[in-house]
Amino acid sequence: MHRRLLLLALAAFAPALGAQTLPAKFDPARDAEADVQLALTLAREQRKLVFVDLGGEWCSWCHVFDRFVAARPEVLRTLRERYILVKVNYSPRNPNPALLSRWPKAKGYPHFYVLDADGRVLASQPSAELEADNDYDEARMLAFLRRHVPAS
Repeated sequence: MHRRLLLLALAAFAPALGAQTLPAKFDPARDAEADVQLALTLAREQRKLVFVDLGGEWCSWCHVFDRFVAARPEVLRTLRERYILVKVNYSPRNPNPALLSRWPKAKGYPHFYVLDADGRVLASQPSAELEADNDYDEARMLAFLRRHVPAS
């Protein structure tokens, strides 16, 4: 049941644009620069922001975040309404140095960035500050997600 909810939530984060789609998981083989550019294009078209989820399949807290979003309808709705989500891999196989060198250094994983539709970093958020016990804190997460408003 949890896996089904997770897959449904992730499908909502991967809108199709022709044959191009954004990744539903962290994939070191992806072109992160192209994924971010696609997310920026979608954000401009839909008048949204870009939510960059930086992490890897190796990262246990990255999976906790995915389960958290899938299990919290208000968090999922807020992400869908305001953001285009893009997962960017960080791993020894592909640390994406060219892309990540333009943003503030991540402080742990996952690390969240909010970009405006022109690619400017509006927020660089260590996920640890949004955690509670063995999960994320819904009120803190919603406050973070709602702090940023797409340009109209």
